[in-house]
Amino acid sequence: MRSWFSELLIPGAVLIGVFLLAAISVAGQATTYRAPRTGDGKPNLNGIWQALNSADWDLQGHAAAQGPVAALGAVFSVPPGLGVVEGDEIPYLPAAAAKKKENQANWVKLDPEVKCYLPGVPRAAYLPYPFQIVQGSQNIMITYEYANAVRVVNMGAPTKAPGDSWMGWSNGHWEGETLVIDVTSLNDETWFDRAGNFHSDALHVVERYTPRSADTLNYEATIEDPKTFSRPWKISMPLYRHVEKNARLLEYKCVEFAEELLYGPLSKKP
Repeated sequence: MRSWFSELLIPGAVLIGVFLLAAISVAGQATTYRAPRTGDGKPNLNGIWQALNSADWDLQGHAAAQGPVAALGAVFSVPPGLGVVEGDEIPYLPAAAAKKKENQANWVKLDPEVKCYLPGVPRAAYLPYPFQIVQGSQNIMITYEYANAVRVVNMGAPTKAPGDSWMGWSNGHWEGETLVIDVTSLNDETWFDRAGNFHSDALHVVERYTPRSADTLNYEATIEDPKTFSRPWKISMPLYRHVEKNARLLEYKCVEFAEELLYGPLSKKP
């Protein structure tokens, strides 16, 4: 009798232990990270951040490829990427899909990044350069190393832009741990990447910056443009904090690197 009871008891105890460990694990996963606070009690996102992916080459999954200058060999070749688009599909309308292919075929000539134009939103977040968040109670400033681009996010009552611009008009608010930025009034001159993905002047972007650990943020951007896409679509990626002792933004004034490209044909010949 005692042996029979032990045979039932031991496996039962093991099974209960497995269930308890599983429950603890799920509970731990469900726990939301709580970021340190600023003086006004908001999540502290201050710091220098950078995406570490190949989204600027192509938002969608892509293989490695030859770069635009064959003489450079492996230098400036296209690195492979898993993609950052939810579902890996950008839902272009038929005419827009044709224009995207044309953009891609003429990338070096048409991409605004080649000309050092301001990157727009959301591209500014995943260019291969860092950016800095400076957080205040009334406004949040985001400064980008690339081309000295700057955005001021209004954290008060939403306001309207006086007109369209390269970096758009940003109104923000907090949803728990997440900074939500509603971006409107973007002009139609920017691209999403070097693969020719583009938009119209009807672009509307909603960004979400959510702390996931002390030195990482989860970045999401929902993109809506009824002139270009059949439905809204979303990208997401981690952003990493620069933790070097001397971390800071450096100057990358790329205009001088594009002057010959832009104005060379107009200059006087000796």
